[in-house]
Amino acid sequence: MVEKRIAIIGAGPGGLAAAMLLARRGFQVHVFEKAPVIGGRNAEVVLGDYRFDLGPTFLMMKFLLDELFEETGRSSNSYLDFRLLDPMYQLNFCDKTMLARSRPDDMKAEIEKAFPGEGRNLDKFLSAESKRFEKLYPCLQKPYGTLASLLSSTLLAAVPHISAGRSLHDVLSKYFNAEELRLAFTFQSKYLGMSPWDCPGLFTMIPYTEHAHGVYHVQGGLCRISEAFAKVAREEGALIHTSAPVKRVIVKGRKACGVELESGEKFDCDDVVINADFGYAMSHLFDEGVIRRYNPQAMKKKRFSCSTFMMYLGVDRTFDTQHHSIVFAEDYKKNLEDISLRKVTSNDISVYIRNSAVTDPTSAPAGHSALYILVPVPNNSSGIRWSEEKHAYRARVLQILQQRTEFRDLEKHIRTELIITPEDWESGKSVFMGATFNMGHGWNQMLYMRPHNEFEEVGNTYLVGGGTHPGSGLPTIFESARISSNLICQKYDVDYPRPKPFKEMKIA
Repeated sequence: MVEKRIAIIGAGPGGLAAAMLLARRGFQVHVFEKAPVIGGRNAEVVLGDYRFDLGPTFLMMKFLLDELFEETGRSSNSYLDFRLLDPMYQLNFCDKTMLARSRPDDMKAEIEKAFPGEGRNLDKFLSAESKRFEKLYPCLQKPYGTLASLLSSTLLAAVPHISAGRSLHDVLSKYFNAEELRLAFTFQSKYLGMSPWDCPGLFTMIPYTEHAHGVYHVQGGLCRISEAFAKVAREEGALIHTSAPVKRVIVKGRKACGVELESGEKFDCDDVVINADFGYAMSHLFDEGVIRRYNPQAMKKKRFSCSTFMMYLGVDRTFDTQHHSIVFAEDYKKNLEDISLRKVTSNDISVYIRNSAVTDPTSAPAGHSALYILVPVPNNSSGIRWSEEKHAYRARVLQILQQRTEFRDLEKHIRTELIITPEDWESGKSVFMGATFNMGHGWNQMLYMRPHNEFEEVGNTYLVGGGTHPGSGLPTIFESARISSNLICQKYDVDYPRPKPFKEMKIA
């Protein structure tokens, strides 16, 4: 046992992964979660007999999750029931549909069927991007807390592969000729809350890892991942306190030394790990004057991701669809410009639907469906009054589904529903500006320029989650937890497993 106490603020996937790793390494870990349940944006939504994930629904880079469990002496398969999805998803364009298959030969056949003559280009994409991924992935495993870290041999070796000055759409255009096919390999920038025309070209690693390593579902929902982290953390001695909101981080001499709960209780500790939404934490968890670089006024000048309009529908019928479906706006680029530049709602919208019951019978009663619907929309810097707009927007979403998908006559089959708007994300879920994918991922907000894992403003403080390096998305959030946990171990000279070189990782 290491005689050091760690307070973790927030029981989201990053906080719970850190709790699991640090408890395994002998630290005394206490997690404080304001909600009555764990998970944060990876929590479960229960509406009667219907079950949904609140947030993430795609699991990529499963090998990283496997490695975290291995670091605790366990197998992820002992805690989670994985399903490799094939097809991974269906893409609905204006005049055609295409299935994204998990096997390259099957994917080539699908491409050739929808876009004759383009199938062979998948080989070019996979071959070239495998080299890029091999160079870039190790960069995600390291912290960038000093300018000198930008001169590391790992990062320097990756520089020729970053496609500086080129967008994700630019890079994919060299592989595929048809615009719809380019969109099939660039829409993944929305996982970062960005447009493929703005997203840095190095993020080709996202569509690459989908097609090279697969997309998974976890039976019971991806919320089970956070629950598994919590189970292991408790097995290793961590204590997780729910309904225990933190009021502030106690700072003395510009170093954190504890947390104060809303109840007035104070908890002394040696280090604080912040898993709360970064913008919220900077605005609410420190006394005035403590935060300088990321004070509330400065945060409003940062670039944040889009938000999401969410519909969780319990439906009394089934639909013969894929697990994941994406409907592209007729003018996809204009739709994204409306979201990120003009900050207005579009009539021509893109919609993502997860019909989990086709894979996971635990999500709904027999003969019923639990539909998760997500529409990218502007964050709350737009000034849109969602309390006034949400019912009309809901109607537009259902109209799109009626016109362009198999989800027809949906309205009359809805038995229960929950809508979450950008205003709800901010007021009810403590998401700064309702930006569900956190800070943007432009070059000026990455690596050293992103809030550091070992927080640069307050000593004894570490960050995990989408607001720090490596960024948004479940796999990178898991990695942020490992990076910060490793930094704490280095501070106290505690041994810990080193991340495996990419070539040695077990990738299914």
